[in-house]
This record gives sequence, C-alpha cells and structure tokens, in this order.
Amino acid sequence: MRLMQGLRDLPQTFFISAKPMYFCYLDESGTPELGAQTTHFILLGIGIPAATWHEKDRQVNHLKACYGLKDAEIHTGYIARRFPEQEHIANFEQMDEIQRRAEMVNERKNSLIKAAALKTGERLKALKKLHAKSVDYIHLTHAQRTTLLQELADLIGSWNDTRLFAEAVDKANMPPGVDIFEKAFEQVVTRFHTFLTKRQEERVKRGEAFALQTVDNHGLLIEDNNQTVAKNITTLMRKFHRQGTLWAKVERIIETPLFVDSSLTSMVQMADLCAYATRRFFENGEEDLFNRIFGRFDDAGGRIVGIRHYTGGKNCTCKVCTAHRKAPQIE
Repeated sequence: MRLMQGLRDLPQTFFISAKPMYFCYLDESGTPELGAQTTHFILLGIGIPAATWHEKDRQVNHLKACYGLKDAEIHTGYIARRFPEQEHIANFEQMDEIQRRAEMVNERKNSLIKAAALKTGERLKALKKLHAKSVDYIHLTHAQRTTLLQELADLIGSWNDTRLFAEAVDKANMPPGVDIFEKAFEQVVTRFHTFLTKRQEERVKRGEAFALQTVDNHGLLIEDNNQTVAKNITTLMRKFHRQGTLWAKVERIIETPLFVDSSLTSMVQMADLCAYATRRFFENGEEDLFNRIFGRFDDAGGRIVGIRHYTGGKNCTCKVCTAHRKAPQIE
C-alpha cells in the first residue's frame, strides 16, 4: 500500500526514464479446494508497464466516477449479481440515484428483519455479507452495472501494451494430493517471466539492448492483501528465486510479491474482473466479458500462451484450448 501511494506521487518522467518495468497484479476467482462451489479455479495476472500505469489508473478511476463509484472497490462478483430488492421496488429505474439508494436501504432493512424473525442464522449472515459487499452499487440498476463491467473490460481490451497471464484449472481433473493453488501460481509466474524474457529479446533485435544477458526487463508481482495466502505465496516465490520454477529460472521478477489493499488499488480490481470473466467463461459458457479481454492474453506468433485450461489431458475444444494448441507462425 505504501509503495502504491509512493508510485502515485512520483512524476511520470520517472517511469519513462527508468529501465523497462512491469507490474503484474494478481487475483483469483473460485476456490482451489475440491468439492467447493466452483468447478474451476482461476489465478490471473494483469501485466502493465510501469511507464503507463498512471494513465491506466486515471482511465479506470474516471470510468468508475461516471457511475458514482469514485472511491468504491470494483468487486465484479457482487456488481454482476441481481439484487432482488430492486425488482420489488416500483419504478426503480425511473428514480434518481438518491431515491434509489434510499429505497434500497429501506428494503434491505426489511429483509434483515424478516430473516431475523425466521431465526435462520446462516441466511441472516449471508444477507449481511451481501449487503456490506454490494452497498456501493445499490444506486445502479442491473443493466447499468452490466454496462459498467463491459466498459471496464473494453478498456482493458484496448490496452495494447498490457498482457494477461492465467491458469484455469478444472479441479476434478487435478491428480489427488496436488496443491492446486501452488501449481497455478507456478504457471502464472512462469508465463509472466517468459513474457519479460521475450520482451528483452525483442529489444535486442531492435537494437535497444546490448545483450540478452543484460537483465533489463524486470517485473514485480502485486497481490491483494489476503492473509490466508500471503505467507504461502511469499514462501513459494522465495523458492522460485532460489531454484526457479519447473520450466524456467526466475531472474526478471524482483522481490517477493507486494501485498496491497485491493479497495485502494484499481489494477487489482481489474485483475478481479478478468479472473471473474475467465471463470464464468469456463463454468457457465459466458462469453461477453471474456471475449472483451481475450485479445490481451499473451501470445506467440498467433498461439495463445498466456492462459492454459488444465483438463488433466482430456480433450477440450473450447476457444482457449484451441488457441493454445495452435501452431505458432514462423517469421
């Protein structure tokens, strides 16, 4: 969090004059545990050049402000939900935002009273959580919230210098005893590092760097401050720094991951949106949001290498598996 504030205070010229640097913001969707509600677990990173971070942060915050969400966290799973109370309020869509919020607050109070009267503790607990997580969005109709997510996804899709890296795990096909989160993290770290190496090779070809051995392209991983995974991720990253991943040495990713408050960091929120869109694509066949960001997954000669759909070797004909198997074009 302190680093993010420091980055905001630095002049834009700092990033332009500095050596190439990428921030990779990580987030997950679904749970890695078997037997949980989701069939897939997604770990995703959005890699952004430090030199353009300020402008992207400005664009996201401007779009949020257009929907009355200037200081709100974009939590895609809650924004995408339908709020039953809105459907019970007559002429809700015709009201202004102040009226909508007042009506929703009243309606939700009544729903809590009813849940308490029924003495359903779990139902009451779930309602309170839903209300707390979605309170910032209750002045927006479902159609407006859908449009907001579409516009944010389109914004990410327009960032040509940005790359997405993800592992989509069909949990039922993972061998017993394998730590799904650890394997997904290793995959994403490897793909991000491979991208940084590839960028360095491209710089050498253009004559911008003297030698491949010069480690000019660096990356930093940034993750939501989740205490349940912070220690595990830090331990894993230290291991990768010592001995590399199964596929590559990790020379270009500096430090262990930085943990930040996602409510204050727009790009972690964008990673949340991309991870959600990816999981909904695999689990529910929902293509709208996913198609808007699909072009940002890292590719090599037309073959998608930034994302893998792990199916345990089972044949899959989804667009990700098809694009992942595609033979790269030789220049």
